[in-house]
Amino acid sequence: MAPMRWVRAVSARVGETAETLGGKAHGLVLLHRLGLRVPAGFVVTTGACRAFLRDGRRPQGLDEELAAAVADLERSTGRVFGGPRRPLAVSVRSGAGVSMPGMMNTVLNLGLTTEATEGLAAETGDRPFALDSRSRFLASFTSATRAAEGLAGERRGRPVPDDAIRQLEWAVEAVFASWDTPRARTYRTLHGIPHDLGTAVVVQRMVFGNRDARSGTGVAFSRDPNTGENVPYGEVLFGHQGDDAVSGRAATRPLGELAAREPGVWAELLDALRRVEGHYRDACYVEFTFEAGELWILQVRPGRFAGAAAVRLATELVDERVIERHEALLRVSPRHLPHVRTPRIAPSERTDLLARGIGACPGVAAGRVATTAEGAVLMARDAPVILVRPETSPDDMHGLAAAAGIVTARGGPASHAAVVARAMGKPAVVGVTGLTVDAGSGSVTVGGRGVGDGALVTIDGTSGEVALGTPRVVADAAGGHLHRLLAWADDVSGDHSARDEAQRLDAAHAALRHHPPTGRASR
Repeated sequence: MAPMRWVRAVSARVGETAETLGGKAHGLVLLHRLGLRVPAGFVVTTGACRAFLRDGRRPQGLDEELAAAVADLERSTGRVFGGPRRPLAVSVRSGAGVSMPGMMNTVLNLGLTTEATEGLAAETGDRPFALDSRSRFLASFTSATRAAEGLAGERRGRPVPDDAIRQLEWAVEAVFASWDTPRARTYRTLHGIPHDLGTAVVVQRMVFGNRDARSGTGVAFSRDPNTGENVPYGEVLFGHQGDDAVSGRAATRPLGELAAREPGVWAELLDALRRVEGHYRDACYVEFTFEAGELWILQVRPGRFAGAAAVRLATELVDERVIERHEALLRVSPRHLPHVRTPRIAPSERTDLLARGIGACPGVAAGRVATTAEGAVLMARDAPVILVRPETSPDDMHGLAAAAGIVTARGGPASHAAVVARAMGKPAVVGVTGLTVDAGSGSVTVGGRGVGDGALVTIDGTSGEVALGTPRVVADAAGGHLHRLLAWADDVSGDHSARDEAQRLDAAHAALRHHPPTGRASR
């Protein structure tokens, strides 16, 4: 049989780059090599996406390769795609070479045809679970195919296919097409990501986080991304699937609660974080799902810390004898330094505190309230804006880009608003209990108090505070980690004269570029 052009199995043997497989599948290959539990699957390459965007149709040969890849997946899992007995369902997710959180389409539980849903109910003895999973599939499939420009008109009014392979073909097209949606193009423009890369599509056997009380989903950093402290950080959602956490529809719990409720899953997760961090020699981020007490890792990448967290992480990795001093210096960008002294709303009885939520991205931002993304874009032309929403979605990307800060009533650290805010370096407060946003009237109500569009507020992305007006703001003092890093920088550059901190680090970077270390530098 001729080698596949557009599809690759995801296994430890795959040796292609993230530019071909996408960052998500490339991470799955690493997880396989580390011996971690990963749902079986395959990836449709970025080249197939580029061909689809160029020609407006699935590239020649892709349908046959999808059918062959599904047959391999059936053999490896002992299940039948869309079948009435031991049915196989899959997730269909985007995976560009560069991370674009929440910007493209995802379909979960694909393959739950009418027959397969009945088969799942019979296999598990839990008909409500099977019907819930089918309902989730229909909702995500419909949303994905309607959101994809160019496909919406073609598919409008047509029912969801009750054939699993046809569902997969449509879903792959929808993910491809979502690469070119306005929200995705806006995100790439903001982050300097080329528009011609395309996205891969990752297809994996479903792990059902909504299976029962011993199932769930979550995200975890090996260290706290807000401070750099060497403690696991993240959130978990019991009895739900990942889209519930991202959308903010369900209240997440701190990651540590997993230790008490599912100690076996917790122990496996800590082991996975240790292995991945050991490979990257850096903090890491993973997405996971557990079904009936069994853990599966779905995604992995380096932690990508910034500001004070990046400085602390770099210096502590030196202390742990993981990296050398020169590598710690190179890992901290001079642009991180202005954000090391994290600004906060100063404690004061005079501060008019409107609400408190979860700090999702450190920093302080002041601006006028805007209750819609469109309003944020318009108002931001004249003055800074704070976008206040029940929750955000990828369709709010233009408003998120225009805003100086973000507040949401629902969601946690893994919600869409939180993830995008961290990627853009904007202060954010999420999960504000009791916050009601009425975009129709342009009003925000919390704790019996109301403000309207245009009201001046200040948010603290560390404490989670939302205050009226512009209270006094203070900055954290430079800590010992920064002092140590700058001392190393002066030793490397040979210049111990007092200068701007960023200039001191710049000088060290320049010295290391001209004279790269040839041996093991001292710690």
